[in-house]
Amino acid sequence: MKLISLVPALAPGTTDPARWKVTGRRVLRSEWSKFWSLRSSWITLAVSVAVLLVFGVIAAAMYRPPAAGSAGSADGVPADAVALALTGTSMSGLIVGVLGVLLSAGEYGTGMVRSTYAAVPRRWLVLVSKSAVLGSLVLVLSTLGALLSFGLGKAGLHGERIALALGDDGVLRSLFGAGIYLALFAVLGVALGSLIRSTSGSIAALVGVVMLLPGLAAVLPGDVQDSLEPYFPGNAGAAIHVLHRASDSLSPGAGFVVFAGWVALALAAAVVRLKRTDI
Repeated sequence: MKLISLVPALAPGTTDPARWKVTGRRVLRSEWSKFWSLRSSWITLAVSVAVLLVFGVIAAAMYRPPAAGSAGSADGVPADAVALALTGTSMSGLIVGVLGVLLSAGEYGTGMVRSTYAAVPRRWLVLVSKSAVLGSLVLVLSTLGALLSFGLGKAGLHGERIALALGDDGVLRSLFGAGIYLALFAVLGVALGSLIRSTSGSIAALVGVVMLLPGLAAVLPGDVQDSLEPYFPGNAGAAIHVLHRASDSLSPGAGFVVFAGWVALALAAAVVRLKRTDI
């Protein structure tokens, strides 16, 4: 008697191990899909760009030139059109940094990280993929936001002494520098979230390291404070996108190297913890 198999024949190549191999490209695609599947992720990213754009346009529209005989700015008002356009950079940086924390530490809070690491035994690939996805998105969208903020702000600065054009020396470098700074800020959030594994603790560390550390340095002797202050993460990052370098700050190139070094240090610490500790 002829028996009929109840198990369907496997398609050619189904049992090929390479077909199911976990690769960096596949992990990257997974993290990309994961990012866009969460409504809160892309809404928060959109808010960060909106803050950068709206703050810059409002700052340009409300600008009033300093009184005659005063220095370049009055009451702390930025002295150039680029600084006005990038008024919202600090706030936008905080938003994308928190988003980075939520993408990494949030998985530990929900327990979803167990499934992620079960599927991807090389845990550092997950960290790198999260950083690449968020960093690239923030880089592109924040740079566009900075360019648009500068372009729209030109209308409010028409005829003012501080008005600039995109072709003026250093303008494009500063606007692209803002995008680079925000992208690094976002990756720093991802690294701290993976390192600390607590959403509240990671956000506190992010704010403390980038924004509060310079204030705490005030207790140091004057000479020591002056020597160290330019190398703090927040100050080094801010130097990336300034148009006119202050005498006590790093150059844009040096600021990028130092801030990127801080981010790389946080990523390295997160990788070490991923390898040496359990979930």
